[in-house]
Order: sequence, then C-alpha cells, then structure tokens
Amino acid sequence: MSELKTPLYEAHMALGGKILPFAGYLMPVQYPAGVIAEHMAVREKAGLFDVSHMGEILFKGPDATANLQTLLTNDFSSMPLNKARYSVM
Repeated sequence: MSELKTPLYEAHMALGGKILPFAGYLMPVQYPAGVIAEHMAVREKAGLFDVSHMGEILFKGPDATANLQTLLTNDFSSMPLNKARYSVM
C-alpha cells in the first residue's frame, strides 16, 4: 500500500522537512533548522502540528447536526453537507 499525503505535505516539502512513513501517511519528522530551533520557535512565536493523519469520526442521520452541537466546541449548524471541520472534542 502506498502512503497517503496530508493537505500540508507540499508545505512540509517546501520547508525541507525530512519525510518518513507514519501511520500510513508521509509525515515530517524533522526540519533543517533542527529540533531545538523548532522548540524555540514554538515557545517564542507559534507552532503548527499537522494532525491530518489522525482518525476521523463520521456522523450520520437526521440528528447528526444536533449531536455534533452538543459534543464539539465549533458551531456546525452552518456547515455544508459532506464537508469536514476540525474541532476540539
């Protein structure tokens, strides 16, 4: 089976990420500046962690939106059908 690429794969490549297979996806494990520079950037500025390889939950049925509204922190009432949204559970 061929590894999948996350939506951020091209950005990881453009930034020089060292890419390895992880959980069926091609994921960066390191960037040229090194882990200490990455750590300091997150501590002093901001960081982004690609969680696209993580699991998904499918909600179906007539009460799907109502159930999402009680379970998640985002407002899903205006989300179009067959779209995805990342949220804290």
